[in-house]
Amino acid sequence: MTGLDERELKRIAGDALEEDIGSGDITTDAIIPPRKRAKACLIAKENCIVCGLRVAEAVFKALDTDAEFVGKVYDGDTAEAGQVIAEVQGDARALLAGERTALNFLQRMSGISTTTKKYADILRGYDVKLLDTRKTTPGLRVLEKYAVRTGGGGNHRAGLYDAILIKDNHIKLAGMKAAVMKAKETGKRVEVEACSIDEVRGALEAGADVIMLDNMPNGDIEKAVGIIGKRSIIEVSGGIDEDNIESIAKLGVDWISVGRLTHSVPSVEISMEIADAK
Repeated sequence: MTGLDERELKRIAGDALEEDIGSGDITTDAIIPPRKRAKACLIAKENCIVCGLRVAEAVFKALDTDAEFVGKVYDGDTAEAGQVIAEVQGDARALLAGERTALNFLQRMSGISTTTKKYADILRGYDVKLLDTRKTTPGLRVLEKYAVRTGGGGNHRAGLYDAILIKDNHIKLAGMKAAVMKAKETGKRVEVEACSIDEVRGALEAGADVIMLDNMPNGDIEKAVGIIGKRSIIEVSGGIDEDNIESIAKLGVDWISVGRLTHSVPSVEISMEIADAK
């Protein structure tokens, strides 16, 4: 998951445009004549880490295959308030019809990258990986996880298909030891969620490769780190924010996964302004 697949971009952009335009942009079609061309600027309205330029380009090109999209920065660059981050030229109707969809993607993805960068900066100097979770917007996971990477974080797992994570409900249904033993038969790394010190000991005895300390207070995290040592990778998750992430990093854990990177991050403000028309 290092980049964005072109076919996936076209599909996501097409679905979003279908949702917004439906049978047609009745406002634009009523007042803008066919074949009128225009140039527009995409402008950051606040300081941010830019992300989603290729998605915005895919939106406009889905409506006008001849549209010319020029990024003035790259994904991952810092933009200051008032800075033009991209220019797009093409059919005026297409620009207006695609405006909101393109901005929605840019604002959401840049918001994720901007927030992720704040967390990554706090962890600089600690030997800890910052990871996201599966708490993403349905249908947009590939974009949101890309935005996390753009901001300096890493991806935990893409979905249920690419990594094993035994959670509390799995354990209630199958039992800790049996669940781990069966999971290990797949040959994949086995991660187990633990919500108490007793569960940490159970996961360790069962042979978990990764133990996720879920919603534990710092005192219990410190105790769990002492119990686990180097016998398992130690992940911490649950209730993590900018105020407490550094105190957790200091405890000697390996991974910190933060759901709020995607599930409740604020979008940044980006606007589109027509700069020229013919």
